[in-house]
Amino acid sequence: MIKLSACIEMLFAEIDEFSQRIPATAAAGLDGVEFWSYSNKDLSAVASACQNTALPVTAMTIEAPEGMLDYSLADGFADATQQAIAAAQTVDCKTLICTTNIATPMPISTNRNRAHAGVVACLKTAAPLAEEAGVTLVLEPLNILVDHPGYFLTSSREGFEIVEQVGSPAVKLLYDIYHQQVTEGNLIATITSHIELIGHFHAADVPGRHEPGSGEINHTNVLAAIDEAGYEGFVGLEYKPTGPTPDTLDHILAVREEINA
Repeated sequence: MIKLSACIEMLFAEIDEFSQRIPATAAAGLDGVEFWSYSNKDLSAVASACQNTALPVTAMTIEAPEGMLDYSLADGFADATQQAIAAAQTVDCKTLICTTNIATPMPISTNRNRAHAGVVACLKTAAPLAEEAGVTLVLEPLNILVDHPGYFLTSSREGFEIVEQVGSPAVKLLYDIYHQQVTEGNLIATITSHIELIGHFHAADVPGRHEPGSGEINHTNVLAAIDEAGYEGFVGLEYKPTGPTPDTLDHILAVREEINA
């Protein structure tokens, strides 16, 4: 069964009060909400809105501004993970997104092997905290061609390697359908052959990172393959709406209903 969550950083942004985007998400017929940073949010208001609407918080982001690209950052990343876990518990969120260096573009001189080992070390240090808390850390590759120049982890292949090297059931990959279409394509074969290593999905269309159905990705086929592979988590809608958010949801809601029928 496909379950759709709204990244309410991008969706329902026409509503100024952040927590009020949650009832709007429920009214639109979606199954959950997610967001990025937590330190700039009123988590008590988020928790209250989620309780009133029976929508779960499906993911939020670990705030680690120094990134993960060196062994020396492992202890700091573990501290950031512990803080994120504490915040996540206030809204009953079970998935924490990890980015390798989104706040600090990678210098051209960076040794990629050392950076790769640094990401592994950071996740290995944080994994026991996640296991104990019953949460999953999901490592996200991003594209550098359009959205995130200077980001380290671009390919799903390297992301899966890192997850396997960490070797914890609490560490998986966030497979962003939009970012990986920009970077490498071959979506269905990659997803279905690694489904046990994927802990969360994001979805938007290419080009433009707009709503599914606006571009070249066949989301019906992709989400059907995800469902048939046995995935039981959420697919987060993380796109730039081309109009009022409810008006941009018709296609993906119809896809969900077709697959779940």
